[in-house]
Amino acid sequence: MNSACVSIRSVSKTFGTVEVLKDIDLEIQQGEIFGLLGPSGAGKTTLVKELAGLEVPTSGEIDVFQEKMPSLHLIEKLGYMAQSDALYMELTARENLEFFAALYSLRKRERKQRLVEVMELVQLTDHLQKQVSNYSGGMKRRLSLAIALLHKPELLILDEPTVGIDPVLRRSVWEAFHQLKEEGKTLIVTTHVMDEAEKCDRLGLMREGRLIAVGTPKELKQETDSNSIEEAFLAYGGVSS
Repeated sequence: MNSACVSIRSVSKTFGTVEVLKDIDLEIQQGEIFGLLGPSGAGKTTLVKELAGLEVPTSGEIDVFQEKMPSLHLIEKLGYMAQSDALYMELTARENLEFFAALYSLRKRERKQRLVEVMELVQLTDHLQKQVSNYSGGMKRRLSLAIALLHKPELLILDEPTVGIDPVLRRSVWEAFHQLKEEGKTLIVTTHVMDEAEKCDRLGLMREGRLIAVGTPKELKQETDSNSIEEAFLAYGGVSS
């Protein structure tokens, strides 16, 4: 880990009278897998949307690669996978991939190679010509992940990427995440699954819009004298998901 690629300073977000993020301060280092753990409504999705430049904080600042967000200059460095699959249902998987590859200005030769690589990673090669409307929910999640990886982003922001994916494939997806980390990529992953939290280098525990603790899984368990991340989360004042 070399330096901070994400810096969040005193960030709050309000929708109407509801404060969904409350004075968040956090740095995420280049080359780490950082997990945001918390139940639904904790503020995880709002925070990662701000990191991707899709939401703007009500107060505070976010820098990504030392540049203030939102920033169009950073779009090629970021890969974002939302909770809801942003896919064109009337197109085939190949046509979806070709469309997003064109958005990222991938050259024809590179586009062809990356299309094969990402579909092999998510084990959808045999379904490349299938119309996305005929995909299962889990297959759509896998295709969304493939699209997020297509342009080899330096920072991957993944909002509950393995929801609806079977346990065997989930393991292989996490192996791919660790391979990307070895290549120097930075990953931010939201989850409410405790065994996935254990796979992260560091965790930010969130509850009701607040960051209640930050540390490695081992540190968080040691500090609370807990045997599991779930116990540690509860000890810090979290609620069970």
